[in-house]
Amino acid sequence: MEEFLKSNGVQYEHHNVLEDEKAMEDLRSRGIKALPVTIIDDTEVIIGYFPKKLIPAFKLDVTVDLSGKTEWLADKYEKILTAACRASVQFSQAQLDADVPWRPWTARRTVMHIMSFPEVAYLSHKVGSMSQDDMRASDERLKDVYTAEQMVEYGEGVRKDIVAFLQSGNVEAFDLEVPAHYGGEVTVLELLNIILSHSAHHLKQTYHYMQNNLGITPENPASDEDFEGIHTPEALF
Repeated sequence: MEEFLKSNGVQYEHHNVLEDEKAMEDLRSRGIKALPVTIIDDTEVIIGYFPKKLIPAFKLDVTVDLSGKTEWLADKYEKILTAACRASVQFSQAQLDADVPWRPWTARRTVMHIMSFPEVAYLSHKVGSMSQDDMRASDERLKDVYTAEQMVEYGEGVRKDIVAFLQSGNVEAFDLEVPAHYGGEVTVLELLNIILSHSAHHLKQTYHYMQNNLGITPENPASDEDFEGIHTPEALF
């Protein structure tokens, strides 16, 4: 977001809501629950990194080139989802069925979450949303994906579908605006970017759990280079 504003000569004030309590309260008073958010002249609110809205709002004479973003996203999804599949097969069935310590979820559900949320985000270009109902329907549909082998088969399918979509050049689908539980009204491409961060964060949690709770050393885990450029919270839990 800041790179977009700077490169187009837009003057702005940056507020880190983790440190700026007044800014946080301002967003809460407006009913805003997603970041990033751009507020123009204290009236117009744009949630998410949404160039097709930012450009006319700032009256910029620029065009949007999505090619670089789609290539980057395809590469990162390839790496993160493949890494999640590799991690799956290191769990025994008993370990998959056991709850993780940081929330009332099993390890199976945690790893499936890394894979299923990107699928629901990708499918938003077909169903028109990524709502809580969409996510619950996904959980119900996948309840019988139980063993590590089944999880890998599912994860590989999601990876192939998302990478193919991102390499399709379907700008109309990329730019489709959908209501999402994460990010508010966002484009499908921005939603995939948001969910990539979400999945990467859960993958890091999974690695920590494997090493510190189960004594499992992840085999060929996602590297720092694989995670590079993907925004995740500084706090792991």
